Amino acid sequence: MNYETLTVTTAPGTQDEEGIRVLTLNRPDVMNAMNTLMFTEMRHALDALAHDATLRVLLLTGAGTRAFSAGGDLKERNGMSDATWRAQHQLIEEAFLAVKDFPVPAIAAVEGNAHGGGLELALMADFMVVSREAKLSLPEAKRGIMPGGGGIQNLVRAVGMRRAKQLIVTGDAFTGAQALEWGVANELAEPGQTLVAAVAIARRIAECAPMSVRYAKLSAGRGGEVDFHTGYMMDIAAYNVLVNTQDRLEGVRAFNEKRKPRWTNG
Repeated sequence: MNYETLTVTTAPGTQDEEGIRVLTLNRPDVMNAMNTLMFTEMRHALDALAHDATLRVLLLTGAGTRAFSAGGDLKERNGMSDATWRAQHQLIEEAFLAVKDFPVPAIAAVEGNAHGGGLELALMADFMVVSREAKLSLPEAKRGIMPGGGGIQNLVRAVGMRRAKQLIVTGDAFTGAQALEWGVANELAEPGQTLVAAVAIARRIAECAPMSVRYAKLSAGRGGEVDFHTGYMMDIAAYNVLVNTQDRLEGVRAFNEKRKPRWTNG
């Protein structure tokens, strides 16, 4: 499907059969600011991708090198009625949670600026690669609002409550290096190389058993939100599902035969 504000492509340097796709925010002339149409298209694109049985890893990035996304399109929002604002935010919640709950790993490749909703979208991914020259912030308090795209909860969980509070109530920006140091980002890349680095991670993920990756992601994500014993029971429930799969047998055979496994996703 063609979109006006997004592109969905096979990851650069990979083949279709590897199952690594890139969803690109594609409004580079406005630093990939997200408007109502983009939120609508994002929701539809993520739904279609979530039902793609060949997909192994999803990468999120922004067109150009200036920005992953500068956040919500404030020019569109200028003069927007309360009802229209709330209707747009419902789209944001649905689209962003679709990233958080995406069935396979989602990695954000962040070049340049990621502010407000742009950073919140990246934080919804399982993890992110950021440029050394990236600038990130949640500046909503400077605009008379507060982060509403999951940024507060995700930032608290990433950097700790005290540091998160300071960043949220000041709206201060931080660098790519600080993002790595504080646990917001998993890897730091040179400018223009974040997508390359994300593809390298995605390929390592795609070498693993598809069902194992899906269940491990689900258990880590949901288990991290509950107490240890409840989370561990989730681990064991998922583990026991995998015991009965053909891919579990294939993984053991491949190890003993000293060859790469041939996964069937079953």
